[in-house]
Amino acid sequence: MSDSIKERMKTIEKDIKQLETISKSSSIDLNDKINALKDKLKRLKYEAFTSLTPHDKVVLSRDKDRPTTQDYIDNICANFLEFHGDRLYKDDPSIVGGIGKIGNYNVTIIGHQKGHDTKEKIRRNFGMPHPEGYRKALRLMKQAEKFNRPIVTFVDTSGAFCGLEAEERGQGEAIARNLLEMSKLSVPVITFVIGEGGSGGALGIGVGNDICMLEHSVYSVISPEGLSSILFKDSSRAKEACDVMKLTSKDLYDLNIIDKIIKEPLGGAQKDVEAVSKEIKKYVLDRLDYYKDISKEDIVSMRYNKFRNIGKCI
Repeated sequence: MSDSIKERMKTIEKDIKQLETISKSSSIDLNDKINALKDKLKRLKYEAFTSLTPHDKVVLSRDKDRPTTQDYIDNICANFLEFHGDRLYKDDPSIVGGIGKIGNYNVTIIGHQKGHDTKEKIRRNFGMPHPEGYRKALRLMKQAEKFNRPIVTFVDTSGAFCGLEAEERGQGEAIARNLLEMSKLSVPVITFVIGEGGSGGALGIGVGNDICMLEHSVYSVISPEGLSSILFKDSSRAKEACDVMKLTSKDLYDLNIIDKIIKEPLGGAQKDVEAVSKEIKKYVLDRLDYYKDISKEDIVSMRYNKFRNIGKCI
């Protein structure tokens, strides 16, 4: 989205607020002018959000107000019970996981959690899991398999935490173990990329039978800043890197890497989390209705073939 359009939108929003204030304080009917400005703003937003560049989508996926895993759980799941700890080291708040009910199905839900305000973001390490986060996720997945519960995962991370302590506790092994074990799960796994899907940190809970992306989310093997550091030797050229990375939902759908794109309202999912949650819930229920008649062996085989076929169309 260009800076000029952003400025025009801000100006119109400011004008609307001023007219509403004048109308209220002076008892003057300014509804015609206010509605005209609202219509103009709506047209401008439609123009802006239907022509977003890949870099625009990266920025939108990282927006501080973008709904988190917990927001979607609250909207689609009844009686959610969160579980904690990996039974090896400690609990990792950057991964939320537990059991709940979606429609008539008991499910296990796991997702990255970035948080909303600064205090929560720090506590959750900005959604960048440590090894114990992935081990907690795997513990819950194996539990789900034991009790024949489908698994729903929400991906929203810039990547796994790359600090010294994470490497000391086996970050690479934890993610690799998840990739191996998820590929063998005998229950269906439905994955949603709801914001930023970055690198192995995303894939660590992203090996699904079905992979869905919200319209303005992104999914890539490395961050644009990381790629531009490698490709251009300059991390400030991330905007250029976005143009060659094929990281948008449309790019990945065209490449048959994801199975569905869920439309977002103008301004992104943060403008109407309930509407987006409704679409997510509908997709989950549709797929679970499908998988209830599929054998465990076929569920494993379908997931295996899905990932083996990635790249064949290129």
